Amino acid sequence: MSDESAAPTAPEPWVPPLPWQRTWLVERLRAHDRRHHALLITGPAGLGKKILALNLAQGLLCETPRTDGLACGTCAGCAYVAARTHPDLRVLDLFDFDEKTEAWTGVNEIQIKRVRALTELMEMSTHRQGARVGVIAPAERMNPAAGNALLKTLEEPPAGATLILTSSQPGRLMPTITSRCLRVSAPRPATDEAIAWLESRGVEDAAAALAESGGAPLAALERAGADDRAERQAWLDALAQPERLAPIALGMRIDAAGKDERKARLAAGLDALAAWTADLARVASGGRAERLPGRQAALAALAPRVARIPLCRYHRSVLFQRAWIAHPLQPRLVAEALLAEYRALFP
Repeated sequence: MSDESAAPTAPEPWVPPLPWQRTWLVERLRAHDRRHHALLITGPAGLGKKILALNLAQGLLCETPRTDGLACGTCAGCAYVAARTHPDLRVLDLFDFDEKTEAWTGVNEIQIKRVRALTELMEMSTHRQGARVGVIAPAERMNPAAGNALLKTLEEPPAGATLILTSSQPGRLMPTITSRCLRVSAPRPATDEAIAWLESRGVEDAAAALAESGGAPLAALERAGADDRAERQAWLDALAQPERLAPIALGMRIDAAGKDERKARLAAGLDALAAWTADLARVASGGRAERLPGRQAALAALAPRVARIPLCRYHRSVLFQRAWIAHPLQPRLVAEALLAEYRALFP
């Protein structure tokens, strides 16, 4: 269950807490007297923030919680949460259920009508004599009208109502939203714990995959597929030789994929470009590669040839494009433009 990507067509199946999330959940669920009405869970994509939010919601709605405060997983309330049918829970994510067709559809943004439905639920009496919980993940995908519609509930929270927002890019949220939430960081696993978790799921060279993903295990797992791995390697090989870089050739690789796969290929390329430029900036500043340690020699060869300030500005533009991966009209043109800009960094 990734934090943010191009919208799939159906919700992911229920996932219990990840190993590194249990302690955080126990502490949060035990803090009854200090519980805030609205949490904003932040952290890099790939830590499992949505999994964390849904399990926190399940804990709040559990009818027979365990002694440590975690959800029992067996009561009717837990079953309803896992099936996304709990009458006191509303989840706003990148999936929307069409009652006419009785089918889920992927969406690129969270619209005002869904937020209004959530705020109406917060005002109602509970159906199962417990809490009322709303989850918005990722919160930065609310459009401006939707964000404004949430403000009243944040300012005047009804008794017994809890909002849980997650965001990999909290800077994209309205300040009026972030100022009314208690901002908390998503728990991160220790490196050994994350590597063991990835290996248990069959990821080859888990240490390298984790490093390339910035220490985010779910991002490493998502990128472990052969197609994504091949696409990233093609980009990394090309970036190591800017004088021979052919933006049109890499753009054609994207166009060669089916229509539904083009954004996925662009995402893999942008991931590689973001990791490469971040490490290039580190090496140019006298440090070592963290995301791509196996490419240290190639990065060191390029570092004397690049100006650090233009490189950092370029890296930020890559991150901006990666944040809007669900929206580009022409993935090939986005790739070609960014690669041409990269090549221009090396006179």
